[in-house]
Amino acid sequence: MSDLILRDDTGPIVRLVLNSPQNFNALSAEMIATLYTTLATVANEEGPRVIIIAAEGKAFSAGHDLRQMQAARANIDGGRAGFAALFEGCSQLMQLISTLPQPVIAEVQGIATAAGCQLVASCDLAVASEKARFGVNGIDVGLFCATPAVALSRAIPRKAAFELLVTGDFISAVEAQRLGLVNRVVAPDSLASETMSLARKIAQKLPSAIAMGKRGFYEQLAHDTADAYEAAGDTMVANMMLSDTNEGLNAFLEKRRPSWDATEPEAAE
Repeated sequence: MSDLILRDDTGPIVRLVLNSPQNFNALSAEMIATLYTTLATVANEEGPRVIIIAAEGKAFSAGHDLRQMQAARANIDGGRAGFAALFEGCSQLMQLISTLPQPVIAEVQGIATAAGCQLVASCDLAVASEKARFGVNGIDVGLFCATPAVALSRAIPRKAAFELLVTGDFISAVEAQRLGLVNRVVAPDSLASETMSLARKIAQKLPSAIAMGKRGFYEQLAHDTADAYEAAGDTMVANMMLSDTNEGLNAFLEKRRPSWDATEPEAAE
């Protein structure tokens, strides 16, 4: 694995760490490609049940690598092809996250701006340090964050998202939680343990039900209410037909743990 992404496995939980603190974990073309490949690899492994995306250094991610982008202007087309490839690659990365069978948790220790904020918004869940800040401030240099806006406007209310996009203002972790961008805000020295605690709680659940449910969750969001209920009903039926779900229901009725529950006592909440 590239040094750009560090991997640490704790049982069924995979923690991936953006490891480019010298440029504030910028989502360069190389970082995007490496994270995409790493996530796709983890998704196809049998053991992982939850993925955490964390970062090394003071920033979670400062967004795209502006130096790299400006260097592309030297190309014969003024950088157009390079810009298009960069934004397409980033968009594919963000869309990949919702298709993974495992829930993905962003562990945000510092600033997350532009495409870095987009990454947080694209994750299924997010836990943030009290010191974290969030913004889409490309407008400050004359670049409207159009692609980050896709994820952001689906994670927080429309008017709040647009205000951030046109002002370049940053919001605190507490405000991000209020708007729905992050799930939990914790003390900086508790961030890793609190994120791991959430991951462990999810990892205790039936993986096939989580994977099916996650797929159904995002599918129904794309429909109007009537079609959403139809799609959700199909998901519920398919879930009920799983032998492990049958075992889980019988175990509940018989007041015992299901045979597939491999929860370790020390990891239980």
